[in-house]
Amino acid sequence: MEKSKKIIVGITAGDMNGVGPEILLSILSKNQFPKNCVPLVYASYKNLERTKKHLSMNCELHLIHSFLELEESAINVLDIDARGAAVNYGKKDKVMGRLAYHCLAKAAQDLNDEKIDVLVTAPINKETIQSKIFSFMGHTDYLNENIEGSSVMMMVSESLRVALLTEHLSLSKVTSSITEDLVESRTRSVHKTLQLDFNIREPKIAMLSIDPHAGDNGVIGTIDNMVLVPCINFMKKEGMLIDGPFPADSFFGSMKYKEFDAVIATYHDQGLIPFKTFSFGKGVNFTSGLKYVRTSPDHGTAYEIAGKGAAKDSSFREAIKLAVEVYKNRKLTIET
Repeated sequence: MEKSKKIIVGITAGDMNGVGPEILLSILSKNQFPKNCVPLVYASYKNLERTKKHLSMNCELHLIHSFLELEESAINVLDIDARGAAVNYGKKDKVMGRLAYHCLAKAAQDLNDEKIDVLVTAPINKETIQSKIFSFMGHTDYLNENIEGSSVMMMVSESLRVALLTEHLSLSKVTSSITEDLVESRTRSVHKTLQLDFNIREPKIAMLSIDPHAGDNGVIGTIDNMVLVPCINFMKKEGMLIDGPFPADSFFGSMKYKEFDAVIATYHDQGLIPFKTFSFGKGVNFTSGLKYVRTSPDHGTAYEIAGKGAAKDSSFREAIKLAVEVYKNRKLTIET
């Protein structure tokens, strides 16, 4: 069949022992999927049906084995061979991790082949998915290797956008990893994303400091003055609206972040602790800087509540919504 004129939203089931499948099924059973979009779920059909029946979800799944069978008005499930993986809620299972990998690999391939328009990924367990064929810290690193572009992890909610200079990196390695090239390339990428993906013509960006109090003029440290300040000043001269480095301890509590379209944090917890404090359950993990759109919810597998019907679907719903919005914004930019 010809590719649908509707937006095809590819969704990986993630680790099927976690909450990913049930929150996806929750959204689908409530008819909360965006209009003009076609869901295509990459999962073991048998395992997904088991979760649907276990939680008495009211939605009909359409099993397909190729895009020739895709139906625009159905909840399509592209069956990925479970290879022995059976649902056991809340349990770490390397076999289930391998299934999560195969779902992701197929979805990434179809994204590159433009069979799907956007990709939304349910949570994986970083331990169980590790293997000879998956040696990445997570989705973002894997997609950066397999999709054109240079990824930047960005957390997005209605009131706050936080991008990261360094992502899933040990704190002991952070300082040595932050170079002028990294700062400039990631800042330019965030700037472009705000323009292209969020339709902000002249985005304002804040940079957080590396050391406490931005080094206190060398009393605590010098890396902020030696690396961040020259980069910020250089990009300012080019016309970018960027400011900092701001001491991170007071930046969010003082609500300073509301003056900016995005905040760049220098390491993972510096950005994600305040983001999840303000936005947990409503935030989205957006992989910016890639040729194609990928989002995910702002939480993990939540094994402790998997299979109990207690998981909230709000973040997953926002992830689907944002993926579609960014796709439309990009199309609008190209057409104009």
